[in-house]
Amino acid sequence: MQTFSSVEEAFEWWLKNIYPAIPAETKEGRYRNAWRDYTFKKGISQKRMKEILADFGDVHEKTIISFKLK
Repeated sequence: MQTFSSVEEAFEWWLKNIYPAIPAETKEGRYRNAWRDYTFKKGISQKRMKEILADFGDVHEKTIISFKLK
């Protein structure tokens, strides 16, 4: 299991490790567009990143917020 500190970090790992192994016919469409949008900084939402990550594995996101009264 891989752990990351952000969705962007997880997506970048996916681009470097999973995306190259995907067959060419599968890359066409949404995966190639996501790669292009992220690589060339055209803008990709966290929601879209999570949807793509979810196509290849289970994604669990946990946010921790702490507040201490002064």
